[in-house]
Amino acid sequence: MDKVKLGQSEIYVTPIAFGAWAIGGWMWGGADEKDALNAIQRSIDLGVTTIDTAPVYGFGQSEEIIGKAIKGKRDRLQILTKYGLNWNDTRGQFHFSSMDSEGNSFDIYKYAGKDGILEECEASLRRLGTDYIDLYQIHWPDPTTPIQETMEAVEQLIHSGKVRAAGVSNYSSSELMEASSYLSICSNQVPFSMVNRDIETELIPYCMENNISILAYSPLQRGLLTGKIKPNYRFNNGDSRPDTPFFSLPNLIKTNEFLANITPLAKEKGITLAQMVIRWTLQQPGITVCLVGARNIRQVDENYRAIDFELSEEEIMFINEHLENLDLDR
Repeated sequence: MDKVKLGQSEIYVTPIAFGAWAIGGWMWGGADEKDALNAIQRSIDLGVTTIDTAPVYGFGQSEEIIGKAIKGKRDRLQILTKYGLNWNDTRGQFHFSSMDSEGNSFDIYKYAGKDGILEECEASLRRLGTDYIDLYQIHWPDPTTPIQETMEAVEQLIHSGKVRAAGVSNYSSSELMEASSYLSICSNQVPFSMVNRDIETELIPYCMENNISILAYSPLQRGLLTGKIKPNYRFNNGDSRPDTPFFSLPNLIKTNEFLANITPLAKEKGITLAQMVIRWTLQQPGITVCLVGARNIRQVDENYRAIDFELSEEEIMFINEHLENLDLDR
C-alpha cells in the first residue's frame, strides 16, 4: 500500500490506518484480545502499517494489545497514540463519567499540563513495548492548560527522541493556529463521515492551506454506514452507540434509506457498502487518512480493501446527490 506524508513531518503513513479504539472494548461492549491480535496481524499482511490508539481506549488495554501485536515488527510500523485524557487522577477539567467493560466506574478528565504529558508518554511507551512514538497527539483540548505549555512539553519529548512528530485531535482551526505558533503540527485527528461533515466549512480549508494532514476518525460512523445496523439491532451491554444521536431510531431509519439508495452502485462495482463509504471518505478534499476500526479478521478483510479501487467523479456525484437529501436530527 502506497504511503502518504503527514503534513510537514518526515512520517509516511498508510491512507487507511488501523483504528484501535474498539479493540480496547471501552464504549464498544467489550472485545476479545485474540481476535484483536489476529485483526492487527491481518491488517499488516494487507499492507496497513499505521496503527492509531490512545491510553484511554480500554484504560490501557488497547495500547497493551498493540504492544503484543507489534513485537518483532516495530521498525516497519507507524504507531500513533495520544495524551490528555486521564481516568486515574483529577487534574484538569472533568470530561465525563464512564465505565469499563467489567462495569467499573471512572471519571475522565482532560489534562495536558507538562507534568501529565511526560508521565503519560512513559506509560504509553511501556504499554506499547517501544522506545518511541511516531505521532503524539493531544486527545482533546484542555482549557485548564495553556496551549503553549502543552506544545513545549511535546517539543521536549521530540528532542529526547521519544516522539517523532506532534499532532492534535479534536482541535478547532483557532486552536490549531495557536498550537502551530509554538510547534510544527503535522496533523489534526477529527471526526468525519458521510453523515458528519461539520469540518468542511472551516477546518478543512485551513488545514489544506497550511499543509496539515487530516486524520478522519469514525468514517463509518461507528458501524452505522455499513448498512448492517438496522432499527432492531441488538447492542452488547456497555456499548455507548445507542445513546448517541446518530443511532436514534429516526436517524437509523433515515440513514438506512439513504444507504439503500446507494447500495446498487456498490453491487455494480462488486464492492461492499462499507468499502464504498471508506473510499468516498478518502477521496474527499483535505482528507489524508481514514482511521478504520476492526475487532476481527472479517472486518479487516472487508473494510481495508477499500484502498484497492477508486470512485469516479460521476460516482461521487451520484452519492453526493443522495446525501443532499439526507436530513438527520442532530
